Amino acid sequence: MGFPPRELRDLQLRDRAEQQTPEWKTRYSARSGVEGTVNEFAHGHGVRRCRYRGQGKAHIQHVLTAIAVNIERLSGLSQAEEAPTSRRPTAFQHYLDQREIPRLKSWRTLGT
Repeated sequence: MGFPPRELRDLQLRDRAEQQTPEWKTRYSARSGVEGTVNEFAHGHGVRRCRYRGQGKAHIQHVLTAIAVNIERLSGLSQAEEAPTSRRPTAFQHYLDQREIPRLKSWRTLGT
């Protein structure tokens, strides 16, 4: 176990005291609102890695990703809330249905 130098300890104490003021909490509330959006971009849309080389192309990718996220938010449905789309039965599934052979529960079809 170690102790930080006196200058660092004094700086930490001053910062912790400042964090208790209403002005700091007001400033931090704006930042905490942005952190969720940054996290969504980084983890949900892979913005940490660019597909293209160069600052201009990376900027375009980020702008287009932001537009896509805004459209997704405006739609009112997140990807988790959307109902999965059913697929049409395959020829093999029709074969099973004609012979009244039960399907696996994982097979999703229209109208069933």
